[in-house]
Amino acid sequence: MAATVIGSARAQPEYDDAAIRFLEALWGEGYLSPGGPEEVDRVLEGLSLAGKSVLDIGCGSGGITLHLVEKHRAACATGFDVEEPVIEAARRRAEKRGLSERARFVQAAPGPLTFADSAFDVVFSKDALLHVPDKDALFAEIFRVLKPGGVFAASDWLIGHDGEPSAEMKAYVEAEGLSFRMKSPARYRLAMERAGFVDIEVIDRNWWYREVARGELARLKGPLYRTVAKAVGAAYVDKNIRTWEAMQKVLDSGEHRPTHLRAWKPANHG
Repeated sequence: MAATVIGSARAQPEYDDAAIRFLEALWGEGYLSPGGPEEVDRVLEGLSLAGKSVLDIGCGSGGITLHLVEKHRAACATGFDVEEPVIEAARRRAEKRGLSERARFVQAAPGPLTFADSAFDVVFSKDALLHVPDKDALFAEIFRVLKPGGVFAASDWLIGHDGEPSAEMKAYVEAEGLSFRMKSPARYRLAMERAGFVDIEVIDRNWWYREVARGELARLKGPLYRTVAKAVGAAYVDKNIRTWEAMQKVLDSGEHRPTHLRAWKPANHG
């Protein structure tokens, strides 16, 4: 689960106020994907964002974008999303924390990124790119907006193979009810290579989220149930429990493959 982004199959909101409340109750204030700030830090391990300009694609309700400024000392961070409800929530969060000057949030319709060539030192994304059908166009745009020598660092939800998904994966995607367009690690690598990226890293995280998701499901069924049901209704929580149960099957089988991605735009490009 993540906020939608460039080229999403559907333009209407998939993450409304109820979805935001539910996911933040599970994953933390401002976070619409698993792992919280600790997983963001793992994606960025070994990189310095200090004094740099950062684009956060699929920023959701803004927690990560603000973390890039507060913890990682980015000079400025731009959160981008195609969905208005999450952008509005992100702007309120930035204003409340006094960070509106260093963290801005941009909402635009699906399509090419609305930023100039070579605009950012770093492009980041957390579990949002799976919504984009055309991975080649996506990575060409990411490459375009990066400065020469800039780095792309992300986490995303991939599928373990190309070709027809299993019946279990189809059931899971149907349960989510979201515009998932998952591709294999090999397909992601190819798209990054075609865009011009070098020093590409594709790091499997299935082993990590397989166990984390098991804990999330236990919390939803147990200590979190009453609190979250009060916020969004018991029927909404029950639906998501069924979704998590379907997701656990494809995590355990290895077909659902959360993955870290990293790649560089050559310093001599252009």
